[in-house]
Amino acid sequence: MEITVREEEKKDYNAVFELVRDAFVELPISDGDECFLVNRLRKSRSFIPELSLVAETEGKLIGHILLTEAIIKSNTSTYPTLTLAPVSVHPGWQRMGVGSRLIHDVLEIACSIGFTSVIVVGHPDYYPRFGFSLASTFGIFSPFEVPDEAFMALELVPDALKNVSGTVIYPNEFFNP
Repeated sequence: MEITVREEEKKDYNAVFELVRDAFVELPISDGDECFLVNRLRKSRSFIPELSLVAETEGKLIGHILLTEAIIKSNTSTYPTLTLAPVSVHPGWQRMGVGSRLIHDVLEIACSIGFTSVIVVGHPDYYPRFGFSLASTFGIFSPFEVPDEAFMALELVPDALKNVSGTVIYPNEFFNP
């Protein structure tokens, strides 16, 4: 079965809402807000349509990924970055490479349109396979409590975070339902 990855379209919004809801419904780490978060982020200034992708097969959506703009703020400077959240795969398609395909594709697009780094809060055994490493090694920290090993950064361009440090400032939509 062939899987196609493409930019999300407005006609996909309802199906993506259901997909994201279903992807997280059984996860103990979920608060059930992920599907609403996607809706809020689409309406924000941080939304970049090219970085909202869906995976589909035979006309059915089976995955979704979203990168949105954020900043890393130090005492004296701000640096643009992206934040990866969420990655959603339909329960029937999990552990089949759909999430990996979405991550690889969205990172490639992000780099091609000029972004240099990505931040993620995620599983410390999963995201390093895509090149993510501890954000703290760059001097980059979360604005909320999260285990150090789950807060990661990726340089899309070599040395993009070399002289960057500070706290990630997420879009308000992450915190204001």
